[in-house]
Amino acid sequence: MLRHRLTPNADLRALEPWLAAEFAAYVHRAREHLAPWLPWARTIVDEETARQFLQRYADQQAADGGRIQGIWLDDELVGGTLFRIFDPRTSTCEIGVWLAREAQGHGLIQRTARLMIDWAVHERGMNRVEWRTFPANARSIAVAQRLGMKREGMLREAFPMDGVGQDIEVWSILAAEWRAAANPPATSR
Repeated sequence: MLRHRLTPNADLRALEPWLAAEFAAYVHRAREHLAPWLPWARTIVDEETARQFLQRYADQQAADGGRIQGIWLDDELVGGTLFRIFDPRTSTCEIGVWLAREAQGHGLIQRTARLMIDWAVHERGMNRVEWRTFPANARSIAVAQRLGMKREGMLREAFPMDGVGQDIEVWSILAAEWRAAANPPATSR
């Protein structure tokens, strides 16, 4: 999964520690838009903190755990995706996504999430892919719905942000559901 074309002018690529300066610059540009949803948008403040963040994911990937990818539009980093949790032992993973405001409306997140889920299910044999979001994040919930995920419930005050526990909605899709959605049964006439 080194590079995937999302659209004629957008790519999904590995977001590795050597790209820390570019990632830090992106977070700086998009901070106001990302900070309500992503704690790291507040803690990544320079190249060093960006490198540390990316290195954690590089280390996790080396241990067959989480991994992180970036979304480039016209060769500019505009967003990304990650497996915040990737556990082959339990066959469960959690996908997360983010996108700069100016890159919205091109279907990049949905295409990206589909690639990530396809890879997790078909290549790695994951059985369960989760999507967690704040209840107020309507755009995130809409993507989960378009991906065919089901809302499982609410984790009350499960995510600390600014010293306050925030509720988190849990959405998921199972491998059998993902495969069935990709290959719907033929209808009889």
